Amino acid sequence: MTRLEQLVKSLPPHLQREVEDFAQFLMEKRHEPPMARFLQQGWAGGLREFREHYSALELQQQALAWRGNTSCT
Repeated sequence: MTRLEQLVKSLPPHLQREVEDFAQFLMEKRHEPPMARFLQQGWAGGLREFREHYSALELQQQALAWRGNTSCT
């Protein structure tokens, strides 16, 4: 039995499940496509309908207000 197996077996069952979950996460992370690690921009163009009504600065300020961060206005 390896040292890792011994460590896992010495843990209570609920922590053994956490170790299993973490190991699964590491496996999935290892096999994710390289492009998935880059910023997704599916939101691009999402404010198009407001283009005629607000400037870029006004939209930025409104976005901050929507997020509850009004210190930049």
